[in-house]
Amino acid sequence: MTNPIVDAQAQLADAAKILGLDDGMLAMLAAPRREVTVAIPLRRDNGNIEVVTGYRVQHNFSRGPGKGGVRFSQHVDMDEMRALGMWMTWKCALVDVPYGGAKGGVAIDPRDYSDAELERITRRYTAEIVPF
Repeated sequence: MTNPIVDAQAQLADAAKILGLDDGMLAMLAAPRREVTVAIPLRRDNGNIEVVTGYRVQHNFSRGPGKGGVRFSQHVDMDEMRALGMWMTWKCALVDVPYGGAKGGVAIDPRDYSDAELERITRRYTAEIVPF
């Protein structure tokens, strides 16, 4: 399985060649502006406490605030968020909407959690990344 950020950076490098972008511009477009990892304590419905990991990447916000939702999957990691944030930057620019690219995720299998637990995870995740 390939790493999504490696794929996204290769796509960017190919586009930069076609567009004639210099190395400085390529480096700026390849790097996320901000990223954060958060530990989210969760009291499960059965009373047990579990800590889950969340991520948020703001790839680029020069066109406006970062647009990008939250993904719940046991496969979520920072590299995937970096790639998805980068791709969202491109999508917003291509259709000329005034947003930058961002993406967040929580490393869980949502099928293993009740609706109430998912709501608690979402609220806590949002509270943790708000200063970001």
